[in-house]
Amino acid sequence: QVQLVESGGGLVQAGGSLRLSCAASGRTFGRYCMGWFRQAPGLEREVVAGITWSGGRTEYADSVKGRFTISRDNAKNTVYLQMNSLKPEDTAAYYCAARTSYSSTYVYTARSDYNYWGQGTQVTVSS
Repeated sequence: QVQLVESGGGLVQAGGSLRLSCAASGRTFGRYCMGWFRQAPGLEREVVAGITWSGGRTEYADSVKGRFTISRDNAKNTVYLQMNSLKPEDTAAYYCAARTSYSSTYVYTARSDYNYWGQGTQVTVSS
């Protein structure tokens, strides 16, 4: 069992940056594949980025490649999402997700792959 708490959301102008954090409880954080998802009003929840338990492999949605970076610090039980060059279309509630994984090479990117979710943090990008 793991509990996830996101933070770092807010209001930012287009072109600006934010860093989201997701703090996880539990002693086995290092064995979880982690993901960031987002959901805008009226739309499906979509993957933004994922990272293996070791941090050695990452995957990104095409819409955020080159602008967002996912990383993790297993000693701090925390995963991060650095978001640069933000656009109004990045406006959404951002959710952290986790699932047990022993693979250091496979990154899970489907919503159905994850069984632990945070409550979300709102990101609003003004034009």
